[in-house]
Amino acid sequence: MGRKHSRHEPYGDEDHAAEDASAAATICWLCGRPTGKTIVWHHPVPKSRGGRDVVPMHAICQQTLTANFTNAELQRAGMDVETLLANPNVRKFVDWVAKKDPDFTATIAKKQR
Repeated sequence: MGRKHSRHEPYGDEDHAAEDASAAATICWLCGRPTGKTIVWHHPVPKSRGGRDVVPMHAICQQTLTANFTNAELQRAGMDVETLLANPNVRKFVDWVAKKDPDFTATIAKKQR
């Protein structure tokens, strides 16, 4: 059985460089920052409400949306991120997280209903 990689060549640097470049170029739908190592593919309109489109997001941004909006509210907003950013809690979060590392994560408090 042959070798997958030559002894004299680095292990697929070209492949990893292309993957890293495409990952770095992915922008979070909510906050507009580049995504880090983990990308969450979020349904802006929940699947339970007929949503099929997905957008890239940070995990912390997705947690913020689900903590501040019900599925019905997300369905009404649809793909319009500006409607979601009009919520004072979400705007405050986006302004706060703008200075954080792309792979930053924290616990998000649930909205009192």
